[in-house]
Amino acid sequence: MIKKILYVFISFLSLQAQAQDIPYSQQMALTAMHMWPDSFSVTPGRAARWSYDQGVILKGIEGIWQATGDGKWFEYIEHSMDHFVREDGTIKDYDQGHYNIDHLNNGKVLLTIYRVTGKEKYKKAAQLLRKQLLVHPRTKEGGFWHKQIYPWQMWLDGLYMGQPFYAEYAQLFGEDTVFNDVAKQFVLMEKNSRDPGTGLLYHGYDESRVQQWADKKTGKSPHFWARALGWYGVAMVDALDYFPANHPGRQQIINILKRFATAVVKVQDAKSGMWYDIVDLPNRKPNYLESSATAMLSYTLAKGARKGYIAPSYAANAKKAFEGLTRLQLTKDKDGFTNLEGTVSVSGLGGKPYRDGSFDYYMREKVIKNDPKGMGAFIMAANEIEMMPKLATGKGKAIVLDNFFNNEWQKGPSGTQIPFHYIWEERDNNGYQFLGNLFEQYGAKLQTLKAAPTVSNLSKASAYIIVDADTEKETAKPNYMTQAYATTIANWVKAGGVLVLLGNNSVNAEQVHINLLAEKFGVRFNGDDQLMVKGNNYEQGEVKTEAGNPIFKAGQSLYIKEISSLTVKAPAKAIVKTKDFDVMAVAQLGKGKVFVLGDPWIYNEYVDGRKLPAKYENFNAASDLVKWVLNNSK
Repeated sequence: MIKKILYVFISFLSLQAQAQDIPYSQQMALTAMHMWPDSFSVTPGRAARWSYDQGVILKGIEGIWQATGDGKWFEYIEHSMDHFVREDGTIKDYDQGHYNIDHLNNGKVLLTIYRVTGKEKYKKAAQLLRKQLLVHPRTKEGGFWHKQIYPWQMWLDGLYMGQPFYAEYAQLFGEDTVFNDVAKQFVLMEKNSRDPGTGLLYHGYDESRVQQWADKKTGKSPHFWARALGWYGVAMVDALDYFPANHPGRQQIINILKRFATAVVKVQDAKSGMWYDIVDLPNRKPNYLESSATAMLSYTLAKGARKGYIAPSYAANAKKAFEGLTRLQLTKDKDGFTNLEGTVSVSGLGGKPYRDGSFDYYMREKVIKNDPKGMGAFIMAANEIEMMPKLATGKGKAIVLDNFFNNEWQKGPSGTQIPFHYIWEERDNNGYQFLGNLFEQYGAKLQTLKAAPTVSNLSKASAYIIVDADTEKETAKPNYMTQAYATTIANWVKAGGVLVLLGNNSVNAEQVHINLLAEKFGVRFNGDDQLMVKGNNYEQGEVKTEAGNPIFKAGQSLYIKEISSLTVKAPAKAIVKTKDFDVMAVAQLGKGKVFVLGDPWIYNEYVDGRKLPAKYENFNAASDLVKWVLNNSK
């Protein structure tokens, strides 16, 4: 059934792509889904293999899912992994005994699916991959070997294959000491492969100095291979997603990234914006502009600039690289699918037949169309470039989510207690990860306020979101709203802040104390039970917005369930009504604005596209609300 749904989805979007422009990210993803509808085989006709290439594509498609809220993209990700992951968590075609760090890359995809669905088989599969790193062979300094068949060697490629997965696993399962090890891998790689003159990193190094390709004094390989640099760059910006803000390793990696960015833009081709396969020898024949590396470096620079790790000016380098790719390396076939030309199929060091790392060796490797590594990197780069026009909306703005009035805890994946329910990091149905991602797509920064609101800790907040105030049923000792807190928040709004106040129906949120705040703006939560949906009778929760709504332009047919209605008076105004009660209201107080709804509403379950019928436009409505918050905030 899933296969049939995906086939219809691919066919439909392919026809769309022929009829009108759709984003490059989706065009390339459709080609990948067409080529690999079920499982993944790099060589057509051969049996599917557990391959890192697939993970590159699926992480790109994950970005599309985040950008669109269309659950079909997620369905493809899960369907692809289900070909390999058995119900007991074992992985078809995976053998730990090979000690191949490439085989860890798909672990990132497994963690995504586990965090979203909570299915144990994905957790067990990720744990299986984690176990490899407990016994994976290392250099004497502590760096992971690239593979058991390449003893004492670290390659730039391996940092991408292992470290983002390692860091995310550490964050999810509470292995705090792992961050020291992750940072160490990047430090060792730079220390042992960086050229002090150019700042570029050689493809690999051999600690034992016995390989034919290794310099006998330094152990470094002879050349700066573009895709290796790309792997290393992507590894840094992706691993940083999971580092604790105050961990010293975070700044170590950022410093390496800054040096790396400085070096790679110096060898970016001025005319095309791309990078040559051997980046520092553009005039040596038959060197060529290589697509996968260009996509990876474009992604690295764009994401690094967006996240604030490197200077904003690097975004221009990223955009120029991507424009070179689309201008020079994209073609269309007769069926309307977009193809990526110009990716080297593979390049390595040593092995059989022996690869000596010479310039002539790199030039002998085959350059092909629609190599999955290149396609996946292209999708990832496209996701970043496609965000760029929106980033100015939220630039410099901090979106603060309350974790004081809503402060629920549960047992996490590691067995320890962790915060949950309407928090940024939570990717299951009850989290606000999708909402947070929308804010980030518009250039805003996310923060969490675990303490009571004060003049000081709200002073730099552009928007403050309070959702689902705790009852004693949810938290043993709830932090209730008080008149003093309400006055502090109201004064912050008067000064120009934007407050988003989300309640819940009678049994799911505290009603009395939170109204001390709501009433400051002319709103009261009635503490009743409206839009009580039975089972999958979605029409019972359907709410329509009217033309001219001050917030909702793209999202007009909404789904909301189990809410408290509102009583609204000046200065507030009801902006969404249904039947005989008010659903949403806005108010202006001084220089600031307030949005009120008696439900948490836009948490993952109702915006990620995996549950609701397509007629409900909650994702679009969430996007509208995000833009309203950012456009009205200081």
